[in-house]
Amino acid sequence: MALTLDRVTLDLGGRRVLTDASAAFAAGRITVILGANGAGKTSLLRAAAGLIAPSAGKVAIDGRAIATMRRDERARSIGYLPQSGDVAWNMPARDVVALGRLPHHASAADDIAAVLAAMAATDSEQFAERRVGELSGGERARVLLARVLAGEPQWLLADEPLASLDPAHQFDLLERLRGQAARGVGVVVVLHDLVQAARVADEIVMLRNGRVFASGPPEEVLTQQHLRDAFGVDVLLFPDGEGRMLPVPAGRAGSA
Repeated sequence: MALTLDRVTLDLGGRRVLTDASAAFAAGRITVILGANGAGKTSLLRAAAGLIAPSAGKVAIDGRAIATMRRDERARSIGYLPQSGDVAWNMPARDVVALGRLPHHASAADDIAAVLAAMAATDSEQFAERRVGELSGGERARVLLARVLAGEPQWLLADEPLASLDPAHQFDLLERLRGQAARGVGVVVVLHDLVQAARVADEIVMLRNGRVFASGPPEEVLTQQHLRDAFGVDVLLFPDGEGRMLPVPAGRAGSA
């Protein structure tokens, strides 16, 4: 099963933000989207989720264009976790998670079971009766992830889910994404942290100026030259003891 973008071009507000972008995301694997600010990461993720229509090109699940899917059908297939951790209404966490069931039109018993399972998967059951406005950033992040998981999507697309989280909660959230991939869910996540990207990714898509600059396994994409070209920084590569090389920024390119 694959979620694919085929030569996607996207214009927003009179500006071209993606040009001929092609990528293939696989079920059961984590793909990390990397790129400098303004490279088009969020735009690519939102196009993949069907939230914005390409000016040209096609987004498809197993060859079927998502533009042909009914909105509720697409919402059942693709779960989207936006960058913002804001919640419009200060509801109890359980009610926020239950919003993820809206596209399903399922029985009350099925909805309750899915909500409970999602909160268990994110270790957020203890927040069930607390209003989201009372939660810390890390607690709210787990509740919002549970809302997406309650929808039981085949694809989980997350935009900068580590933003504002401390290191412990970053590790925790990435492990939960790994757990979803192990269950067969296709996970696509936008990150800025190069070390965390190297740790969690099965595949990486690197953008530069709205184009796919490099894609493939981390060891092929996270090279010193690619990172210099895409981010304008020099990096040092350190082994992590598990066969991965972790890129640590050492300064702006050529500044030494």
